Amino acid sequence: MVEFIAFDADDTLWHNETYFSEAQERFKVMMQEYQGGEFSGKHLYETEIKNLKHYGYGVKSFGLSMIESAIELTHGRISAADVSVLIELTKDMLNAPVNLLPEVRAVLDELSGDYPLMVITKGDLLDQKGKFNRSGLAEYFRAVEVVNEKDPQTYCEVLRRHRIRPEEFLMVGNSLRSDVLPVIEIGGQAIHIPYHQTWEHERVLLEDLQPRPFAQLESLGQLPEWLEARVLAA
Repeated sequence: MVEFIAFDADDTLWHNETYFSEAQERFKVMMQEYQGGEFSGKHLYETEIKNLKHYGYGVKSFGLSMIESAIELTHGRISAADVSVLIELTKDMLNAPVNLLPEVRAVLDELSGDYPLMVITKGDLLDQKGKFNRSGLAEYFRAVEVVNEKDPQTYCEVLRRHRIRPEEFLMVGNSLRSDVLPVIEIGGQAIHIPYHQTWEHERVLLEDLQPRPFAQLESLGQLPEWLEARVLAA
């Protein structure tokens, strides 16, 4: 039986990956000017992953990785003006509007009367709290947890703090790697709602999904009906 529901934030409640994709395209155009039209995004991605242990997740980490990658790709030839462009691009991402996904507010309005709701999201604390405040969704949630990583240990710590039993906990999110598999591992329940774009680091091989049971919905709007069916079945 589900007694407590948590939602991922980025690409589950509001659009996020699209901003990163747009920034990567602008970065690509800039690097092509230095490299004669040839550019692979592999170096930037590898720099991002390498820097996770230093900066964590989020826009600021991505911005620093763009600058580092640009310096390495251009062998130090990148101009101060172009570094400034990357800094401004990072600031634009930090100040980007929070655009909710379809049906989010209606679903939260319906569920918040029956379930205590929480947000569990990765990223920079200041950035994530800022997006949450700008989203206008604060009234629906009892708690917001911004964590450095979403792994079984982190979920256990969050549930322990809020005195939630894993078997009564449901996590809803767009990432199999972060929102589904670690929750299943600790005995919780999870629903995967795919987003049309997925960061490479969050992708999961099909063999990693078996035999771990979880539900997958096409949109957040299907969640109330799914929950109602579970209640009736119980």
